[in-house]
Amino acid sequence: MQLVPHGPTEGVYSATDDYVHAMEVRGAERLLFVAGTMGLDPSGTPGTTLAEQLDLLWSNIRAILAAAGMTVDNIVRLTSYLRDASYAEANAVARVAALNGRVVPTTAIVAETLVSDWLVEIEVIAAG
Repeated sequence: MQLVPHGPTEGVYSATDDYVHAMEVRGAERLLFVAGTMGLDPSGTPGTTLAEQLDLLWSNIRAILAAAGMTVDNIVRLTSYLRDASYAEANAVARVAALNGRVVPTTAIVAETLVSDWLVEIEVIAAG
């Protein structure tokens, strides 16, 4: 599989250093669509802080990907749902760290989560 990032510089605003406008996937045999995943521990209890929830969230995503024989290197698209806009920077830092600096198309949306203790939810698309 080959990933080809596309970041046009004319006719559209510039992407920041932590994402790319589009990712072309060539030669993928499988696509994995991961439901919104929260920062919950194995008992279903949310972390008590945003940092703890982000750690749990990425641990959960890695476990889900591993169950499909994939890793975070297979992520080709990511959407974050933040309970508060003030979480955007911490979410971006956690995402960049989790992806080892690799950029993918990403969107962050401020939304009311189903449970007020869920501070962030992330869904991903992975290809392999």
